[in-house]
Amino acid sequence: MSAADDQNAPLGVSLEHRTAVDAQQSRRLRRRSLRLLAELVRPVRGRAILLSLCVVVAQAAGSLGPLLIATALDHALPAAIDGSLDELTLVICAYLAAAVCEAGLMRIFVVQTSSLTQGVLLSLRRRLFVHTQRLGVSFHEGYTSGRVISRQTNDIDSIRTALDSGLNDLVTAVMRMLFIAVALFLLDPISGLVAVVALIPAALLTRWFQGVSTKLYRESSERSARLIVRFVEVLHGIRAVLSFRTERRDAARYSRLSAQYAEASRRQITTMGIFFTLLALISNVAIAALVAVNGLRVMDGTIGVGVLIGSLLYLTQFFQPMEEIGMFANTFQSAAAALEKVSGVLEEQPAVRPAAGQIAEDRAQGRIDFDDVTFAYTGLGSKRGATEPVLSGLDLHIPAGQTVALVGATGAGKSTIVKLLARFYDPSAGMVRLDGLDLREIPDAQLRRDVVMVTQEAFLFSGTIASNIALGRPGASREQIAAAADAVGADAFIRALPEGYDTPISHRGIRLSAGQQQLVSFARALIADPRVLVLDEATSSLDIPGEREIQLGLRRLLADRTAVIIAHRLSTVRDADRVIVLDHGAIVEDDAPGRLIAAGGAYADLNRRWQESLQ
Repeated sequence: MSAADDQNAPLGVSLEHRTAVDAQQSRRLRRRSLRLLAELVRPVRGRAILLSLCVVVAQAAGSLGPLLIATALDHALPAAIDGSLDELTLVICAYLAAAVCEAGLMRIFVVQTSSLTQGVLLSLRRRLFVHTQRLGVSFHEGYTSGRVISRQTNDIDSIRTALDSGLNDLVTAVMRMLFIAVALFLLDPISGLVAVVALIPAALLTRWFQGVSTKLYRESSERSARLIVRFVEVLHGIRAVLSFRTERRDAARYSRLSAQYAEASRRQITTMGIFFTLLALISNVAIAALVAVNGLRVMDGTIGVGVLIGSLLYLTQFFQPMEEIGMFANTFQSAAAALEKVSGVLEEQPAVRPAAGQIAEDRAQGRIDFDDVTFAYTGLGSKRGATEPVLSGLDLHIPAGQTVALVGATGAGKSTIVKLLARFYDPSAGMVRLDGLDLREIPDAQLRRDVVMVTQEAFLFSGTIASNIALGRPGASREQIAAAADAVGADAFIRALPEGYDTPISHRGIRLSAGQQQLVSFARALIADPRVLVLDEATSSLDIPGEREIQLGLRRLLADRTAVIIAHRLSTVRDADRVIVLDHGAIVEDDAPGRLIAAGGAYADLNRRWQESLQ
């Protein structure tokens, strides 16, 4: 073997290996999709079987029409001319009965299939929504919102189209072709052979169309997805777009993506035009051949006029289902791709598994312990795609009722600590405990009752201000809601709104400032009366007067509960019992704020720079 061959051998093995891996991955995705489809259909399989029988009987009845017309022309009409109307009457009654049977059963099939499909889709939507909530923060930090929205909208719609109309059309088309072929052979075997001969190029054309349209659909689908993702990104980042004046650049990029999508769609339409044109040509050539063959046979008396007309009617109907079968390729590919994506989300396992214990009746005291905790972002939750630990062997102990402030540079590990405390993640090693209990042993309902987090980004749901505050305690009275709002300094501005606490919050409702939204989120957290309150940059949206008001409320409300505060504004942490300074996931200073300033260390330097920034 030459040196060149030696160099190429590993590459060849690698390519073969990648091909095998790709094929194995494709088979795994197909099995996963089929497994999901089977799970969705299993509860309604009895109805599906009955509906299949309906379409079989309906298409069998519908295929009798040309056969009965041929019988009427060649036998019943001559008998009627001779004075016997019995056979003609029987044929007419049979034709009407077949038409009524086909119409009635197809109506049942279409209506019940639609009902069955909507039930399946309703179950899938609910399952997908519940599961995406269960996956938690780690999944959503790595899975873009545009992709999540696409799973619940575009992909579900693709599955709906396939189940609701595409599958109906396919089943109906296949049954119609089958029964037309059988009826044509029963009417006249030679005419049946003409249809079979014409079917060969039609089948090859359909196969070609399915292969090409599948590739074109994938290309179109990918470009459509890029278009949607870009649109969602610009929409979510509209403030940054306007701030940095990137409208023209974004518009140009969006126009390029739109042009690529339009080009892919144009090629799809062109391919469809070729398919329909050639299929019509094959159909017309077959009809012309049948007219020539059966016309000669009528002239020499081999067959009657009724057989000629009946065979032409059958052949005309024979090629119509081919269009629907060909078009099903796009619908199928769309649904198959959607099933793969949806089943992929449903296959994801929550990074944080719910505890199986019973909810304790006693409220937590609020003692927090981090025992030799190590943590690294991995998988979908990895922000940098790395596994380097953010925390390594961290020990931190907070007595009940103490207010602790976490400070440090960006990336020091502050937010990671509070995410572990709220159990958005579980530690890679070590243990986080509340009152001596491992958080992994505390039921979610109890943990969410005892530990509440307020983040930098206040999110208010559609509804009234009162309903948003009451999310912290469902069933809270108006007096309790107003008391929580008053405690954080939000009552005055809420009562000044047009409808007070009943003022709606939505994209068409009242516009609250960022600081007002944050105050409402504070009230929502405080009405829950947690034993541990976590504030993650929660005062960043407040102006100086607003921050002073919230400080007054926090002094009262944090007096009997444990609090962990992250804030770059050191004014927020001045009243803390302890300040913990973090650097690269390690505690470098831990003491009362006054002592740390007097010691002249890292916190004193941070405080000095903060004071200078205010001048």
